[in-house]
Amino acid sequence: MTPRDAADENNHRWSDLDRPPLNGAGLRRALVRDGGHEGLYCDVEVVQRTGSTNSDLVARALAGGADEGAVLVAEEQTAGRGRLDRQWTAPARSGLFFSVLLKPAEVPVARWGWLPLLTGVAVATGLARAAGVDTALKWPNDLLVTVGDEERKTGGILAERAGEDGVVVGVGINVSLRAEELPVPQAGSLALAGAVSTDRETLLRAVLRSLEDWYGRWRAAGGDPAASGLQEAYAAGCATLGRTVRAELPGDRSLVGEAVAIDGDGRLVIATGQGVQEPVGAGDIVHLRSAP
Repeated sequence: MTPRDAADENNHRWSDLDRPPLNGAGLRRALVRDGGHEGLYCDVEVVQRTGSTNSDLVARALAGGADEGAVLVAEEQTAGRGRLDRQWTAPARSGLFFSVLLKPAEVPVARWGWLPLLTGVAVATGLARAAGVDTALKWPNDLLVTVGDEERKTGGILAERAGEDGVVVGVGINVSLRAEELPVPQAGSLALAGAVSTDRETLLRAVLRSLEDWYGRWRAAGGDPAASGLQEAYAAGCATLGRTVRAELPGDRSLVGEAVAIDGDGRLVIATGQGVQEPVGAGDIVHLRSAP
């Protein structure tokens, strides 16, 4: 155990028995590649508190202080961000808040837009295995679980460029958030969705291993979403497809129609009432009607 991990553990170990701290040394032993193992991860660092793991890791990458496969995990984020700079807040050690630096040199930059969708597939796959929770994907970057009979957001993904050759992918997942701690009524958590495990180390290992697997497949296929199986996997897990949606688009424009497909560029294809199929590459999506 490093001094940074020991200090955090001593200070916070018993502050909430339901929310024990992460063991940074154990995570590094389980995930970081060594001389006999060729893997994605070069380092896993756990910090007690920071503003945003994405901002920190992007800054390190730009300063040349981080290699591909660097993982930064925070027990608490004070300035966590979602898309469009929306805030993401949660009690300390109630969730997983982490970022990973990726440098897909073999993949054309035009295909890097698949990285947040790839991360969604990886997270959903990892959580299904480790938590026993069916996590659905809301295009483009939300993670949904079912609480009672309601579909609720339990996590999100944010991808940011880090220089010419890198992308930092950040993930936030509500794990043990209690009903009275929800920031908004539409939020959820793995615990409220009936997870068989809320052990954050188990969940983080499963998610990072799943990310390593999907990223490896996608990179080996030159970023081709069809050849790597990514496009099919995303569509299969996407709760947006088959629904009537409203897309809030840049320029104060909105589009209403049925979400019918994810195209080869990772865009959501919406079929309007006028018989036009329009691909949407950016915007907020509102589910207006449940899928049949």
